[in-house]
Amino acid sequence: MHKFASAVSFIKMPPRPRPLTDHDRAEWANYVRTVSAFAGREMKLPPVAIENTKPGPTPQAKPSPAPRPRPGPTPLVTGQHPPGLDKSTWNRFSTGKLQAARTLDLHGKTAQSAFHALEHFLLTAHAEHLRCVEIITGRGAGEHGGVIRRELPHWLNLPALRPLVLAASHPHALNPGSTRVLLRRAKPTRV
Repeated sequence: MHKFASAVSFIKMPPRPRPLTDHDRAEWANYVRTVSAFAGREMKLPPVAIENTKPGPTPQAKPSPAPRPRPGPTPLVTGQHPPGLDKSTWNRFSTGKLQAARTLDLHGKTAQSAFHALEHFLLTAHAEHLRCVEIITGRGAGEHGGVIRRELPHWLNLPALRPLVLAASHPHALNPGSTRVLLRRAKPTRV
């Protein structure tokens, strides 16, 4: 009996519940009036709710810190060695020695149709695990090239396409109307 008494003295009892305030009772009474009883059962309603009760001070929650924005991929610059690509692959790619697996010709298209064709082309190529593709924009008639040639770097930096693209370069220095794109390797899907 003595051993049992000493073991019981170390057991902590749960804290006693705090007594309900008038505000708590009023809130409960208001809530119960919105509930209906089961069919064939009678429900006892608590006394009439007190309307003008003021709740006690509520503890102020600490404001959560604003989430840090995740740094996105660095902007893609055509002809610039990107971080994360080894030197030998960059040299083969930028000099045109890495052959393109597929080519997209945007000659004669409007800017809108060219963008949609480019988007579909890159998404499909990435899904098929292609590594290098070529996009032909043409030189264009203006001093800085045509609309599609000027817009291509902007399109490649859009949030929908930038995660797919690792690098871009003109494979021939004298032909800026052709751009090769090195796609990122697709991450394996987990089963």
